[in-house]
Amino acid sequence: MELRFHPDSRDTLTHTNLSAVRHDATGLWLAGDETATIEHLAWTGERYDAQRTFRLADYVDLPAGPDDEADIEGLARTDGQLWLVGSHSLKRRKPKSKDPEKAVKRLASVIREENRFILVRLPLDPVTNAPLPGDILAGKDNLTRHLDDDEHLAPFLALPGKDNGLDIEGIAVMGRRVFLGLRGPVLRGWAVVLELAPVAGDRGRLRLASPYPGNEGRAVYRKHFLDLGGLGVRDLCPYNGDLLLLTGPSMDLDGPVKVVRWRVGKHADVVGPGDLETLAELPYGIGCDHPEGLAIMPDGRLLVVYDSPGPHRHTTQGGVLADVITL
Repeated sequence: MELRFHPDSRDTLTHTNLSAVRHDATGLWLAGDETATIEHLAWTGERYDAQRTFRLADYVDLPAGPDDEADIEGLARTDGQLWLVGSHSLKRRKPKSKDPEKAVKRLASVIREENRFILVRLPLDPVTNAPLPGDILAGKDNLTRHLDDDEHLAPFLALPGKDNGLDIEGIAVMGRRVFLGLRGPVLRGWAVVLELAPVAGDRGRLRLASPYPGNEGRAVYRKHFLDLGGLGVRDLCPYNGDLLLLTGPSMDLDGPVKVVRWRVGKHADVVGPGDLETLAELPYGIGCDHPEGLAIMPDGRLLVVYDSPGPHRHTTQGGVLADVITL
């Protein structure tokens, strides 16, 4: 399936850094992890095209300003609203220099970018399907503040995402329940999904319901531990009352990558193999073709978008090819 982007997005490489996707009645919502924008492509009958770009800073107050990347890693579309989540992860610099001393020095440098630490809810105009001003959980109230004393996750907050540190890479919304899938940390082979119940606060802010419903006397979130055989969560997608999980390596590795069905209705904190079903094993490349986003299409098939698409996924018209899979 071809996704075609306009020249500005191709110049900023959004089309080769796709990290999230959701389907709606008019087309696809997409995001890349190198900008602070969200994109919409309309279905033309042959492909997804007619791109519209929306700057997040036009709808919420971003903590680091309008232009710093937000590292958007998940999108959800439900009840006339669009949700998105940043990775909430730190970055370790890549060693670029041929000088060993400089390379080692870069590896010791860890960066925090505040626009990555966001959870956003945007209402959508019922006529134009464009975002309207919405609410954000960010800044001093960002999600990681609530994890500072968490017995499982707090030790990983100071680690970069690619070092098995905290790294959110998927969001799914089911009623009031907001699920966030963690690529990392993976704890002795077990992946983590957080469950939240954000509500509107003052002046365009989100806050977490305290305490979390059904979790009286405990934290404002709920943790689910999933036995994914050492893999982390790369995306989440609602599916017939359950959740589909795109699973892959927690660190900077290429594969394996699987689509797993979690029968979330049982609402368990510890999810073993009996409540998990592998539906598909996805192709991946070496240094390219990293599956990053899932969306259910109207006919029930699964659309998969790729970060760093290989040459065979680029079209001569400036598009990229996504996969469509029958489950």
